[in-house]
Amino acid sequence: MSSTASGSKVTRIYSGFRGVDFRGEEINLSRSPDSLNMWKDYKETDSIRTRPALKELEMKGFYGTADVTGLYCYTKNGKDRMLLQCGEQLFIHNMDGTYPKSLGYGFGEKTSGFVYNDILYYKDGHQYYQWDGTDEEGFKEVEGYIPTTTISKPPLGGGELHEEVNMLTGRRINTFVADGTGEYHLDAEDIDAESDLSLGINAKVIIKVNGDEIPQYDNNGEAIYTVDAAKGVITFAKGHYPEAPATGGQDNVSIEFSKTTAGSRKKIEECTLLEVFDNRVFFSGNPNYPNAVWYSSLYNPAYCSTEDYYEDGLDTAKITGLVAGNNVLWVFREPSSSNTSIYYHTPTIDAEKGKIYPNTHSNISLGCVGGAVNFNDDIVFFSPRGMEAIHGDVTTEQAVAHRSSLVDRKLLAETDYKNMVLAEWEGYLLCFIGNKVYLADSRATFTNENHFEYEWFYWELEHKVTCVTVNNGVLYIGTAEEEGKSRIYTLTDLESAVESYWVTPKDKFKYPQYMKSTNKRGCTVEAETLSKDGSITVYAKTDKNEGFTDGTDGTDNTLINTYTNVGDYFVSRIKRKKFKDIQLKFHSDTRFSLESVSLECFIGGYIKR
Repeated sequence: MSSTASGSKVTRIYSGFRGVDFRGEEINLSRSPDSLNMWKDYKETDSIRTRPALKELEMKGFYGTADVTGLYCYTKNGKDRMLLQCGEQLFIHNMDGTYPKSLGYGFGEKTSGFVYNDILYYKDGHQYYQWDGTDEEGFKEVEGYIPTTTISKPPLGGGELHEEVNMLTGRRINTFVADGTGEYHLDAEDIDAESDLSLGINAKVIIKVNGDEIPQYDNNGEAIYTVDAAKGVITFAKGHYPEAPATGGQDNVSIEFSKTTAGSRKKIEECTLLEVFDNRVFFSGNPNYPNAVWYSSLYNPAYCSTEDYYEDGLDTAKITGLVAGNNVLWVFREPSSSNTSIYYHTPTIDAEKGKIYPNTHSNISLGCVGGAVNFNDDIVFFSPRGMEAIHGDVTTEQAVAHRSSLVDRKLLAETDYKNMVLAEWEGYLLCFIGNKVYLADSRATFTNENHFEYEWFYWELEHKVTCVTVNNGVLYIGTAEEEGKSRIYTLTDLESAVESYWVTPKDKFKYPQYMKSTNKRGCTVEAETLSKDGSITVYAKTDKNEGFTDGTDGTDNTLINTYTNVGDYFVSRIKRKKFKDIQLKFHSDTRFSLESVSLECFIGGYIKR
């Protein structure tokens, strides 16, 4: 080859652009070592193009003045509404440009939520709320389901255990089979004697006999029954003893009472991680119980039994992610000294308790320091080494497969890497870190050794992202407060200017040992400007140049030309001689699309040192 190279012509076609590769400059010709705000909008074209601009969501009179830390869209009766948190204020927005309504409370921290049975459940690490999609009256704290803990009780005690105590409420019900006596022993002593709504204590006793509620006092003010809270005993006055049921053995007395266990509800309220799995809600992320996972009753997010929880790990490494996938619940922890950082819970039928979720630790020692998510059935998490995925058979041996080799050099250098925000949109997994966005493309992968990895794109937004949500295909972005105002944006503006560029790799045109010169006929570029009076600027850089400059700093002039209103293609006269390698840069301050680039070079003599 070397004997015939001199004088030969090599044609290079750059096309089928796949994404960025920040590992270095000598990379696959379909990738870029340096690109900004470009992506593939598969709904429009396979060419790469400038991303949409941010468009502020119109909210007349909106007065949020803090970072947006919660953002949830909810559709009810065909009407879209949004719940958003700005600092210590919660707002309901009708998403029609009208004035958002303030709910007036919140804690200003990052939030989590989910929709279950047409109800939005919402947590901020301090409270547990629900919203039915109506106005203010539809937003309230979750009222715990009241369990019937004992049934078929004789008045003096005993009976059959039925339901377990609910952590979300101190209230419970006992049902009895009356026998004509007046003393009824509850299944708990030291029940609540006085109400304290500030502590969530409602000490009211509610008694029903044959379905009818019995007042505590008659019309003359005489007691029908008395409550001994310390002993947990209800005593009916003579003449008011409940009679035996008409049907023998049938419960006909119901007593609802309250026994509050301090801190019980807080175990759920202070959780920051939520995941719906197997028709239950799993909770974790409570800083006071870093390795605990609780779960709700079947089909009931308002019922969390005191018995339904697991501890994943024996050390204090905190849980950082819950992900449902592959018919199990994955639990990701931060790096652990015990090297047991990932657990999984498999639904299992127990003869006594029914469905349970025993935990098993995987053999994966890598911890999760960023986020974790099910990305198109690929269970991924962000470790200290980048984006990893569960790879292997869950019933035998688990291993991890790396997914972010192409962007690790830049991704891992982000100072806010541990506080990333994740969202799946348009087939991409968007990883927001401050105002930076790394996009993993689910439709473009490549094989690296024995596993696949994603192609990636890279954006920089105008604002720091604090939370995101997707509704009806629209990505809504909450941002940090700027100039005393909170703002919500969408990525829907296809008119406004966005700076973007694509740089080709260093190309030695097959012969690294020879000098080259470009063909004077020029470089053919299939491209299109996407804005009125838009333009594309072309730069060239060889091994002789300092960089992509316009020549004003005294270096070799690397600016080639600027081309306006491009509809299909243009020809750029790139005249460069006696170089070892060359790179091209296509830049626009407006918006543009790039399909392919064709460049010819003649091979010269050997490179001299």
